[in-house]
Amino acid sequence: MKDELYKALNEQMNFEFYSAHVYLAMAAYCSGENLDGFANFFIVQAEEERFHAMKIYKFLNDRGKRATLDALGAPKNDYSSILEAFEDGYHHEQVNTQRFYHLSDLAWNDREHATIGFLKWFIDEQVEEEALFDSIIQKLKRIDKDSNAFYTMDEAFAARSFTPPAGE
Repeated sequence: MKDELYKALNEQMNFEFYSAHVYLAMAAYCSGENLDGFANFFIVQAEEERFHAMKIYKFLNDRGKRATLDALGAPKNDYSSILEAFEDGYHHEQVNTQRFYHLSDLAWNDREHATIGFLKWFIDEQVEEEALFDSIIQKLKRIDKDSNAFYTMDEAFAARSFTPPAGE
């Protein structure tokens, strides 16, 4: 693996840890609003991001490269609404998708076939993440914060959990 690709993968691993930090901040905002189901949604997102970071960590180690950790920046902690938190989450996922596209381009340019195969999983995951956030945003736009539908969503999200994919 060429040095540029190694460094970019290591940066992505750190971005995934930062993403977990971002989602925990969103969870804290939701908890502060007494919306524990929405908080749980973002806690689960944070768990997924840590899983993604560790997946890259393990891949780097399997390829004989050392994963190095960077400091995490402070995430945004205040939102004007649940909708704003989800819109920020959606934008964050779009940025992450572009980062994986860049990694994939580097791997293709280097003819780094093992990394190309590894990154395909993440690209497929990003399609799901963006679709999930977009769907929730569209639903939130259709309902009023004080409506039964809003609280039904909160209750539904309370049941959400993270289960790593089989074989991971």
